[in-house]
Order: sequence, then C-alpha cells, then structure tokens
Amino acid sequence: AITSVALGAAIIEKHFTLNRAGGGPDDSFSLEPAEMKALCDGAKTAWAALGNVDYGRKSSEQGNVKFRRSLYFVKNMSAGEVITADAIRSVRPGFGLPPKYLDQLIGKKVARDINANTPVTVESINEFNL
Repeated sequence: AITSVALGAAIIEKHFTLNRAGGGPDDSFSLEPAEMKALCDGAKTAWAALGNVDYGRKSSEQGNVKFRRSLYFVKNMSAGEVITADAIRSVRPGFGLPPKYLDQLIGKKVARDINANTPVTVESINEFNL
C-alpha cells in the first residue's frame, strides 16, 4: 500500500479491527491500531518523498542564463517586416526568448526596427503571446 502512494495512489482501502482475535469475518486480514498507524505514517512519508515539481529557474541558476541558448535576430529588420527562418537563430548568450518559440515566431511581424545580433523579445514582435 505504501508503494502505491509512490506510484500515484491517492486513496488506500484497508480493513481495520481493534482485535484480530475478535472473530469477525474480516478480522484475520485487518490491521490492528499499531499497524494502521504504521501504514499511515509510511504513506505520509512516501507522499512527502515525492516532492513538488518546479521548472522555474533557481537562484543558483540565474548566473548561468548567459550560457543557455536563446533566439537572436541575425539580420537587420524594419518595422512591420515578416520574420523568416533566416532572420532568427538559436545562439548563446541566453538573453532572448527560448528556442522552443522559434516555429511560432516564423511569419510574425517585427514591431519596430531591429538591428542584427539583438535578442528576440516579446516586445519586438507584433501579436505574439507566450
């Protein structure tokens, strides 16, 4: 039962009895109070061990952002010009939008004049939402 919590179970069904020698039909396979407490404690420990997923950037990673890839304009563009595949490239440092947005940016228009080697930002693109 405790292992099932680690695999995602949210409910555990277990028979309970005050005394296994009580003669009830389920008493032979039911948990007594001390065993039930051990099950509850073990399930709570297993649940706590799962932790929480956090994909956010940790404070220790903030300085490493410059080593990540991001999108940059690689040619000069005029306001209103359509972004083509040869206008944007995934390079370092990581001060522009993440590379996962590359396909969404192709075909969009730039909001203002852009110089080559400028990071791609949300503000530099017309009608672009993350």
